[in-house]
This record gives sequence, C-alpha cells and structure tokens, in this order.
Amino acid sequence: MTSKQTNLSKELQDLEAMSVSELRARYAEVFGGPTRSRNKPYLKKRVAWQLQANAEGGLSERAKARAAELAKNQELRVRMPGRGKARAGAEAAAEAQARTVVRPFRGAHDPRIPMPGTVLTREYQGKPVRVTVLEQGFDYEGRVYRSLSAIAREVAGCAWNGYAFFGLGARS
Repeated sequence: MTSKQTNLSKELQDLEAMSVSELRARYAEVFGGPTRSRNKPYLKKRVAWQLQANAEGGLSERAKARAAELAKNQELRVRMPGRGKARAGAEAAAEAQARTVVRPFRGAHDPRIPMPGTVLTREYQGKPVRVTVLEQGFDYEGRVYRSLSAIAREVAGCAWNGYAFFGLGARS
C-alpha cells in the first residue's frame, strides 16, 4: 500500500468519528463551499467520494461525456411508477410505455389533488364512491363538481372536508 493510499484510508476512517458540524466543515474544505445539509450519512458519503475522486482522479472525460449524452435526451419523470407486482421482460415494458402519458406540467396544480385522469375510490356506508379527477373539477356519477367537498357533502349528506373524505392532503 502506497503512502497516498494509506493517507486516503486514514482520512476515510476519520470521517466515521466526526460530528455533523465537523463533517460540514470538512465538506466546505473539500468542495470549496458550504452545504445546507445536516444529514450525517449523506455528508460522510459526499466527502468520502470527493476525497477519493481527488486522490484517484474522479471520472474520466469519456465517462463524463457518455453520462451527458445519456442524460441529454431523457424525459423528466414527474411521478413515480406504480408499485404493481414485478414482472420481467418486454411485455411489462411495453405495458408501462402504453400507460405512460407525457403532458406539459402546470405549476399551479394543487399538490393534494392527483393528476387529471386519476380515479379516487372510497367506500362509504357500504356504497362504492368513484370520482374521476378532471382538468377542471371532478366527475361523480356523470356530474361535474368544482370541489371534492361538494361530492363528499352529496355522498354523506353533511359537511365534510373533501380531502379528508378521500384520504388526500397531509400525511400524519
């Protein structure tokens, strides 16, 4: 083992014993600027990676160019794919591609409401309630409502918060 490798090993071992404030100071030294993170495992990984990159040279220019080429034409995924049962092969990929709809993202969308086309389901007093989210409003039994609260009031017969009725909004 060379002295360069020995020094790197010692520096990496020293990271394990550091506090968050010490890791943040070391991060600033290694990266040349402060971090907002206070996540100890994240700071350890980032500092360790940069120390190794400094000692061993980091990514080659060829690897950087290839990564940039791969990333250039990729679409941004706004939502995670569903968590259905895992299936391998081209059939699952084709099915996922067929279900994927690419639309322009509108920043004014209320984050508590799922994307248009989503069907909200709930059972109330033994009766299934199915609501489709539209671009402007909600469809329930062929009628368009402006709010989920109006649908909840229609179903329950009394005032309800629509987000609470359908289990949307802040997670406890």
